[in-house]
Amino acid sequence: MMKRILMICLTVFAGFALVQSCSNRLDLQPEDARLTADAAFQNPDSYEEFLGKIYAGISLSGQEGPAGAPDLAGLDEGFSNYLRLYWKMQELTTDEAIIGWNDGTIQDLHGQIWTSGNEFIRTMYSRLLYQVALTNEFLRQTTDDKLDGRGVTGDLRAEIQVFRAEARFMRALTYWHAMDLFANPPFVTENDPIGAFLPPQIERADLFVWIESELLDILDGMAPARQHVYGRADRGAAWMLLAKLYLNAEVYTGSARYSDALTYVNQIIAAGYTVDTSIPYQYSFLADNDSNGAQSEVIFTIPFDGLRTQAFGGMTFMTHAPVGGSMNAVATEVFGINGGWFGLRTTPTFANRFPGDVDNENSPDGRALIWTDGQEKDIQTVTTFTDGYAISKYRNVDVNGNQGSDTTGDHTDIDFPMFRLGDAYLMYAEIVARGGGGDAGTAAGYINILRERAYGNTSGNIGSGAITLDFVLDERARELYWECHRRTDLIRFNQFSDNGVWQWKGNVQPGRTTESFRDLMPIPQQDLSLNSNLEQNPGY
Repeated sequence: MMKRILMICLTVFAGFALVQSCSNRLDLQPEDARLTADAAFQNPDSYEEFLGKIYAGISLSGQEGPAGAPDLAGLDEGFSNYLRLYWKMQELTTDEAIIGWNDGTIQDLHGQIWTSGNEFIRTMYSRLLYQVALTNEFLRQTTDDKLDGRGVTGDLRAEIQVFRAEARFMRALTYWHAMDLFANPPFVTENDPIGAFLPPQIERADLFVWIESELLDILDGMAPARQHVYGRADRGAAWMLLAKLYLNAEVYTGSARYSDALTYVNQIIAAGYTVDTSIPYQYSFLADNDSNGAQSEVIFTIPFDGLRTQAFGGMTFMTHAPVGGSMNAVATEVFGINGGWFGLRTTPTFANRFPGDVDNENSPDGRALIWTDGQEKDIQTVTTFTDGYAISKYRNVDVNGNQGSDTTGDHTDIDFPMFRLGDAYLMYAEIVARGGGGDAGTAAGYINILRERAYGNTSGNIGSGAITLDFVLDERARELYWECHRRTDLIRFNQFSDNGVWQWKGNVQPGRTTESFRDLMPIPQQDLSLNSNLEQNPGY
């Protein structure tokens, strides 16, 4: 199967218009362009396999696992993984995570001193463009004219229409990430010319409208919520992305859309997803989180399998990189891996958001998966792993402590919950706190479902009077940390750059505020040099 996917991808590389916008060091060149697209799609399975490549664009980094035949060149393949890069953009830049490694400019992310030459920002940008290019080409190859020419009819043709809706969802998701990070990225769809072509730059507000219209247009073509293959996007995933879009609309366009966000949050909550308060919070982040009961909460997941989806990014990174110090002695037993990478920790600001004696790992809130043994709370030296508490959220063991399927301990079975019901509950509460509709009592009830799971009883329950913006922001940190939400949340709450301080923000130990223009990432300098249609974001 992977050989056929590689054949398809190499066949269509020549048509990737967005490749023209990538930097010199990240040129995407086909190794073999001798095949025609029609030859590649003679096998009926090729359509689903190409769609599989689009989904795998989030979890994998190339055509082989864990490394070899990378999608992008110019940065170590493990570093260039979509989910690993997106996690860094969303978490390392905030109070939730800091990294001790000295690879290139990686520490500039937490320090908020990045420039337009930062290689991690550049590769995130290129990964987004690559993912859009894949989806554009899939849509070009599945038009009615193309299918007619290949004689595709019947059940396969009907199935391809669902595939197209899913591909459009994945493209909308990618463009949302691009809009959130870079505001005004290059913009190309399947209708744009192929070949030597400099993509135009789209304004953030215009991209918002396009993403919104795409999602609304595909809703009827997607599988009903909770009725699709695990790991593939259905109507619930599209509702969640619409809700996210509207929740952040004031940041993206200057106009609030909280009532629209509430519409889709309510549809998600009514769709039958459930939070099982009888199982611990930790279950959502174990190797069997697709089957241990936690899966009932998941709206859209990125599946990982220690034997079949091997990469040095994704959940392999998120499980190995936070382990070090005294944790390393129990890496196999507790974390199901063959050793830690001594990299990721958290800040005192984050740890202090949990009640009780967090310093001795004795908080009544079971979401405080914080490792303090052998660790200092304060981060005096960024490169010293034992400076800063560690996070033990992701563990490659099942509920019985059995290691994941990869017995070497390299790769993990933990699925990444990109969208889950707990987030929708918190979004409802935030909309109430912002005066966008809803009911404070209902919001408190939703929050209490999460807190009863966290506390194991009702001792942490709140009343409707607690639903304030400050409470919601802190509760989002306690519930959703290290799940790629924090940067976007802090910007929406005006706490990311020129407000909000935590250790080593601003590249000084006590922390300091930074310039407000850092609410946006810079367009990479190399792309500006290649594409005369692009203008840099202010401040860079």
